[in-house]
Amino acid sequence: MSQTTDKLFSPFTFNGLTVPNRVVMAPMTRNFSPGEVPGADVAAYYRRRAEGGTGLIITEGTTVAHRVATMAETIPAFHGDAALEGWKRVAAEVHEGGGKIMPQLWHVGTMRDQKSSHNPEEPSAGPSGLKVPGKKVAEPMTKEDIQDTIDAFRRAAGAAREIGFDGIELHGAHGYLIDQFFWEGTNVRDDEYGGSDAVARTRFGVDIINAVRSEVGDDFPLILRFSQWKQQDFDHKIATTPDALAAFLKPLSDAGVDVFHCSTRRFWEPEFEGSDLNLAGWTKKLMGKPAITVGSIGLSGEFIAAFGGEGSEPTSIDKLLDRLAKDEFDMVAVGRALLVDPDWANKIREGRASELKAFTQEAMTELV
Repeated sequence: MSQTTDKLFSPFTFNGLTVPNRVVMAPMTRNFSPGEVPGADVAAYYRRRAEGGTGLIITEGTTVAHRVATMAETIPAFHGDAALEGWKRVAAEVHEGGGKIMPQLWHVGTMRDQKSSHNPEEPSAGPSGLKVPGKKVAEPMTKEDIQDTIDAFRRAAGAAREIGFDGIELHGAHGYLIDQFFWEGTNVRDDEYGGSDAVARTRFGVDIINAVRSEVGDDFPLILRFSQWKQQDFDHKIATTPDALAAFLKPLSDAGVDVFHCSTRRFWEPEFEGSDLNLAGWTKKLMGKPAITVGSIGLSGEFIAAFGGEGSEPTSIDKLLDRLAKDEFDMVAVGRALLVDPDWANKIREGRASELKAFTQEAMTELV
């Protein structure tokens, strides 16, 4: 490894929170929380990453208190006494391990499989009831249901602060509920939550951010994860130009986002023609706020292929370090490399690249 790791392992502060380094554990669904309650094994799993040198842990997606927010009873919830007690233990364990931690608050929208999910008698929820463009699986959400969902995010954020988390992340990416409002393919509403342009379709996300801020105040860090691509359409772009991206992000930024977590499948790919900047680089440049980059960091293959059984070998992160040193982005979210190896950060910092582990599909079947 020819590049220095000094910047990667320097502290970083946003909205009053100082994280010990720039390594972030990306949120990854694990399905190890029976009855939607994270247990001692989940707490130990996250603690190992903190002890392994990860500065900030963003938990797997954890669902808000809405009747059809989840897609499996093994996905942890962020509501109810038992689940919150479990999460309180997780936060305490991570802090004892030397890290900071935020829950990712999530509603799966119409990506839920109604028949195999919690409350199977209830249809899924989405802005227009569409799972993909043109495929209707439910009726559009009513204004009352939209407000109930916004309130569920607000309460979850308040609970996060109360039980000792360091901030929250809102999952606004990958074709789930918040992103379904952003996307013209799944949001064809003609009221204030719809619209012909991406700026108008930010209303649901903006209302959630405003509700969260009313609950937790302005001094509690809030990250928004967003993506251009959708799991329903890998090639989609909400914004095809920098100006369009700026217009889309500005209402969300103004509402109170502290950090943008910019999800791409391959971090090294430029977002727009004529510039080498990736999505995080453009977001930071346009919004003037910190940005997290993510996408196949430290591994040879990208993560969508991994779900099809493809393994990945450790790779150099010199190009990542070079871009970080140039301040293209501020933090680096690591997914599968951290899933398979809790000591990934320490190995990188200590120059032990030869000890890094390959990712295999088997890693998904246990909490290492």
